[in-house]
Amino acid sequence: MKAVSSDFAPPLRLISPFFSYGVIFYLLSMLALLFFEPTFSYAQMNVAGWVHLFLLGFVMMIIFGAMAQLIPVVLEAGHAVVDVYYVIFPLLLVGASLMVFGFWVMPAMLPYGGLLVLVAMIIFAVENIATLKKTTIRTLTVETVAWSNGYLLLGILTGFAIALGLSGDLGIDVTLMLKAHVYAVLGGYVVLTIIGLSLILIPMFSLAHGFEETAINRAFKLVITGVAIVFAGALFAQEWLMYIGYAVNTIGMFFYIWQIYIIAKLTVRKEMDIWAKSMIFAFGSLILSIVLGLVYFMSGKEGILHASVWFLLLGFISSMITGHLYKIVPFLVWFERFAPLVGKKKVPMLHEMYSKEGASMMFWFTVTGVVLGGLGLLFENDILFKGGASFLFAGAIFLFITMRKMLAYGK
Repeated sequence: MKAVSSDFAPPLRLISPFFSYGVIFYLLSMLALLFFEPTFSYAQMNVAGWVHLFLLGFVMMIIFGAMAQLIPVVLEAGHAVVDVYYVIFPLLLVGASLMVFGFWVMPAMLPYGGLLVLVAMIIFAVENIATLKKTTIRTLTVETVAWSNGYLLLGILTGFAIALGLSGDLGIDVTLMLKAHVYAVLGGYVVLTIIGLSLILIPMFSLAHGFEETAINRAFKLVITGVAIVFAGALFAQEWLMYIGYAVNTIGMFFYIWQIYIIAKLTVRKEMDIWAKSMIFAFGSLILSIVLGLVYFMSGKEGILHASVWFLLLGFISSMITGHLYKIVPFLVWFERFAPLVGKKKVPMLHEMYSKEGASMMFWFTVTGVVLGGLGLLFENDILFKGGASFLFAGAIFLFITMRKMLAYGK
């Protein structure tokens, strides 16, 4: 486990809005699932709207807030221009909202929302790159930050091109550009970011030490290569090239899972708290997603593909984020609000800053919802899917309530 320093951490007031509104977007995206059917096409405008509500509003919002805190900590260097996050937040908030509105109601709004998101992400990526130049540290996490921001730039540029294409302002093959966009953002940015931060956060919270990093280094190289191959194949309409990229990415993810298993075997912390349960469910969902993806390529059945993507997004990525929120947010609030008071007055413990019962309810409602929803997609059963969406919405309510309590300690 690598040591991290909090000396360069930005103020809580800068990053707390990312967490607050990210959870609100998560609540809205789970509510929206109640109005969808288990049979659909990813080319549908309403489906694209939900994907952007979830990925931009929840996933990106939370990741941006977390990265604002963790990048300078890991690099042991202050942000190049930390105040740009006061600009990034409203741009991402309004841009994501306009894009969802554009997909669902008025397509003409897509370029405007896309432009705001484009500007927000360019500012984010450029600031990160400028911050990277301030350090001489060259760890795997640092490398993933560099590569993921490069893919983020590719992803947002292709996404803006899609927005122009859908509004009729640009003549492009939207289907091909969509595939390039998805793999650049989801595989190139989100997955690479998770891989890099896993090497810091999972050993830190599980108290694991002295593990080999060969597997995760191989995972990193394979994923960046696989995403590049898929992106190129999609951009130039070479499906055979995309299949090679899929295979390379799959092998890379198995190496990543193997690294997490190595870390898990060395863990000292045995408490099965909300974070530990979330990590177990997240990696179980990731394995299931990969298996279903392999079955899809052999069978060609759309329901299997939909279930694979479902377990990747709502089982793996979502659980990784929500599980870490229960570790990161209490620490950030405690460090800023109560650390100066230690020895002077009674201060709360980290685990006292949120309701364990509320967190447990969030977890079990979410697990049940993911499983039922995945089965609903797999068998194209509306009752199972709507039941899963209902459980997910209930879990989102508990997440919202517990998050509000955690952040309230910082006021």
